[in-house]
Amino acid sequence: MPTQKDDLLQYLNEAREAVLWKLDGLDEYAARRPLTPTGTNLLGLVKHLTSGELTYFARTFDRPSPDLGYLDTVDPWQNEDMWARADEPREEIVARYRRVAAHSDAIVTELPLDTVGRVPHWPAERAATTLHHVVVRMIGETHRHAGQADIVRETLDGVIGYRADSDSLPSDDRAWWERYVERVESAARQASSS
Repeated sequence: MPTQKDDLLQYLNEAREAVLWKLDGLDEYAARRPLTPTGTNLLGLVKHLTSGELTYFARTFDRPSPDLGYLDTVDPWQNEDMWARADEPREEIVARYRRVAAHSDAIVTELPLDTVGRVPHWPAERAATTLHHVVVRMIGETHRHAGQADIVRETLDGVIGYRADSDSLPSDDRAWWERYVERVESAARQASSS
């Protein structure tokens, strides 16, 4: 029977893999290009999640990681962790994310879920939090960004779904999707004219 930690780590790891899968098969430009008015891009999402895990797991619970110095190279308040510079190899960004994820998983595995840590950028009066809270927060954060990655990737080349081996979609037929979108558009127009 899976433990509570097993369940939490499963959902966190599924979201991590969904984000990374969205990079598969893309050239450098497609992996880095901004596709929203706020600059959302696939490789930037991976960098941002790396920063989040280092902050919420390694720093909050004082569990140093060899990658902790990465946080000193980006200013999240300037969105520097939301895009990749031209001189940052994609392989390095992805490898760092995988190492940081493994470090975070080790923290979750080794510490009780009621362990209290201090989030360094939260106000002092509410900086204390539990490992359980942080894991749930990172599950939500990672799934949120996986959803953004879904939309960005679909915009790029039409690749859709949750994972390569399980897209969780009702059809892979392009004609089916065209009919579906027409139905949704028709309903939207009818509702707006009422």
